[in-house]
Amino acid sequence: MNILIFPVSSRDHMQGSLTAPITLVQYGDYQCPHCAEAYLIIQALQQQLGEQLCFVYRHFPCHDIHPDAQHAAEAAEAAGSQDRFWQMHDCLYRNYQALSNGHLVEYASGLDLDINQFLREVTGDMHVNRIQHDLQSGKASGVSTTPAFFINNYRYNGSLTQDALLTAIELVKQ
Repeated sequence: MNILIFPVSSRDHMQGSLTAPITLVQYGDYQCPHCAEAYLIIQALQQQLGEQLCFVYRHFPCHDIHPDAQHAAEAAEAAGSQDRFWQMHDCLYRNYQALSNGHLVEYASGLDLDINQFLREVTGDMHVNRIQHDLQSGKASGVSTTPAFFINNYRYNGSLTQDALLTAIELVKQ
């Protein structure tokens, strides 16, 4: 069983409180169709579990098979510097099949981001180090593909369904 090597901290993108009884960490790739499916499952779990769940997202772009994943992660971070990380995160997963640079600018515009700042950050590689840190933390924890989940620091290796994930969460809570 793999353990999350780098614990969740305030540097992470999270929804919910660090004091929640369940912390679910996802290593994801915005161009991965399985991650797009997992996105819908996570949303449902968040609705179902409410304040009992802290959801953490970490980047794990698999650029060998998803050539637009790295730029999409950079776009999410650039949006985050304008307090719109989660809005861009949602947009990217809803549109995981359309992540070209033109699409990313279109999504940024739709979120009312300062486009000049967004472009400066993305083209200036300002967020590459953070994404690489997430990637390396995932590799250190045994992640090789996406989506990868950790429930309260332990790797979840079950099937990617809402029921299976909820069952694993309930077992951890006991």
